[in-house]
Amino acid sequence: MAKDSFKQGIEKALQNKNLTGALDRFQEAYVESRKKAFAGVDLEALREQVKCTKAMAAENMEELAAQFKEQAEKRGAKVYVARTGQEAKDYILNLVREKEVKTIVKSKSMATEEIHLNEYLRDNTDVTVKETDLGEWIIQLAGQKPSHMVMPAIHLTKEEVADIFSKEVDERLTSDIPRLVKVARNELRKYFIQAEMGISGANIAVAETGTLVLLTNEGNARLVTTLPKIHVALVGMEKLAAKFSDINHVLQALPRSATGQQLTSYVTMITGVTPVATEEGYGEKELHIILMDNGRTAMRDDPVFKQALQCVRCAACLNVCPVYRMVGGHVFGHVYAGGIGTILTAFFNEMKESADIQGLCIQCGQCKEVCPGKIDIPRLILELRKQITKEKGQPFAQKIILESVLTDRKRFHSLLRLVSKTQGLVGAKDGFIRHLPLFFSNLTENRSLPAVAEVPFRDIIKKPQQVENKKGTVVFYAGCLIDFVYPEVGEAVVKVMNQQGYEVAFPEEQTCCGAPAKYSGVEEVAKKLARQNLDALLSVDADYVISACPTCTGALIHDFGEQWAGDSEYEEKAKKLANKTKDFAWLVHQLNQQGNLDDSKKTGAVGVVPRKASPCQITYHDSCHLKRVLGIFKEPRELLNGVAGCDVVEMHASDVCCGMGGSYSIKFPEISKPILELKLKNIEATGAPVVAMDCPGCMLQIGGGLDKKGSWIKVKHTAQILAEGLGK
Repeated sequence: MAKDSFKQGIEKALQNKNLTGALDRFQEAYVESRKKAFAGVDLEALREQVKCTKAMAAENMEELAAQFKEQAEKRGAKVYVARTGQEAKDYILNLVREKEVKTIVKSKSMATEEIHLNEYLRDNTDVTVKETDLGEWIIQLAGQKPSHMVMPAIHLTKEEVADIFSKEVDERLTSDIPRLVKVARNELRKYFIQAEMGISGANIAVAETGTLVLLTNEGNARLVTTLPKIHVALVGMEKLAAKFSDINHVLQALPRSATGQQLTSYVTMITGVTPVATEEGYGEKELHIILMDNGRTAMRDDPVFKQALQCVRCAACLNVCPVYRMVGGHVFGHVYAGGIGTILTAFFNEMKESADIQGLCIQCGQCKEVCPGKIDIPRLILELRKQITKEKGQPFAQKIILESVLTDRKRFHSLLRLVSKTQGLVGAKDGFIRHLPLFFSNLTENRSLPAVAEVPFRDIIKKPQQVENKKGTVVFYAGCLIDFVYPEVGEAVVKVMNQQGYEVAFPEEQTCCGAPAKYSGVEEVAKKLARQNLDALLSVDADYVISACPTCTGALIHDFGEQWAGDSEYEEKAKKLANKTKDFAWLVHQLNQQGNLDDSKKTGAVGVVPRKASPCQITYHDSCHLKRVLGIFKEPRELLNGVAGCDVVEMHASDVCCGMGGSYSIKFPEISKPILELKLKNIEATGAPVVAMDCPGCMLQIGGGLDKKGSWIKVKHTAQILAEGLGK
């Protein structure tokens, strides 16, 4: 469990209505702006270009740094390669002292935030350091850190900014934005004029020409880089690009991904020194470029984490993150915010700084979907979580559950059967537990919990099946929730598959897919469970292995193979299982596409899922793992609409996480709650009496939330709706 102070920070952020309101408004607007900005662009091709360009540059980082140094110094610049953040700070400090600098103006630079440059100069000199990016100046006056990599003051309202400015200028200001901007311009102008040094970052450093490229929306960066006699550019080595032509991909992707603009207001390119006004007339200004490593080459040398160097610092991942939307970057971040910030922090600062914040990732996968560098952020977070878990160990209760209960199938299932017999003691009624006592009460504060079924699916499946015109056999992997909480979903799966002409086999030795262990960073437990399931599921010679839970399906297709890579026997078993495993809805859709259903309609044979006599109206929730791990989203809709005869009413943000995230909703119920509330609001706005989905975890979360509200809306799995069309 996260530290008390960390939890307090979460609570404080959630209670800050200005923060949550600002982030709500921004995320809603961003999604549409980004969509419009990329209209007419081959986005996947562009992402692949950015990925390849950045990956190649990272592989050749030292060579490109040497080339950049050579080319920039030919043009009068001084280039210093700093291996650590301390070396970079010392270089700037010595330069400040040598040149007797009294005033420094800065444009936006996350690299300077990374090494805490402002604080270092404050503690070691009397120099005045002024941030001149509007957002950076606001948070500097407020004594805060950036909460976003592109929009550092996004967490503040215009009223709060007016209060901050009022104190600075000793004048009562209103929240009129043009007036506030004018005040900032007037206040900062004098510092531009008197500053002896300007410090900037850079978005790209072109090795071929020694050129710095800056993408900005305010004129301050041009003033910072041109007016003072000394310009210092602090640039992370991952910003290096091999050729001038390589910048085109970033110029197309970064503004669109960051702010939904086709291009920023200013694109500044600096190649070598430029003239500067002096007391004697004109002279050449000093240009000092610091190429900073500070963990970047270590990241490049890590076969797993090196892909994080494909980041262009657009913060698109933050802009779609459901957790960031709730708590902001001061909680979900250190210097760099969000999921990618967690990874960068571990390498550029310290691993311990990532220990708590990595747990905030809910693994919905939206960040991966929008990242212009195609970074698999969720996977890297899990890898980081594994390393942290190995170093710090597990919480006691989690360790007992994962290592002593989950890995012992008989013990685990016996406990679930015991719960089904005793849950009446905590008020289980009508399929729900609505109030848990004492310190468990927070688990039912925002949702009801489903009761454990009186009879698990593994007992129900023993009944004889009637399959006419048998085409084959499928093995059904139920997963824990369908087996012990929602056996009716399992019955629906069997009914539909029987009508398709397939007998359903259920190997009793199957157990938990290992997802709770995987997402907790406990790899060995997940691996043990994978082995048990591989033996069980391959014990039956079947045409397919199907699952009606996308998290489980993902485990069978992807995780088992990764967990047993290198083992000659079980790696081969994992490949065999992966090739046979299909999502339930996807398989039924494929059978329909192949003409099985149409043929059955013509002949009157079994295997058809007929349209209902009267149309039904439903809305559909895209489960994160179904859409982003398995790539399935069209098929369930086409089944519900074309086969089941339902009118599918699309909800707003249908593919945004519901806040379940497996054990996430137990570890962070305070964050899960508002994410769920947004989802319920969107469901209710459709007016549909039924919300369909293909994930039992989402059924637990959304169904529990609707029950808690006393809603009339029903939650159903796609399998249930298809089975209802068959009649008894």
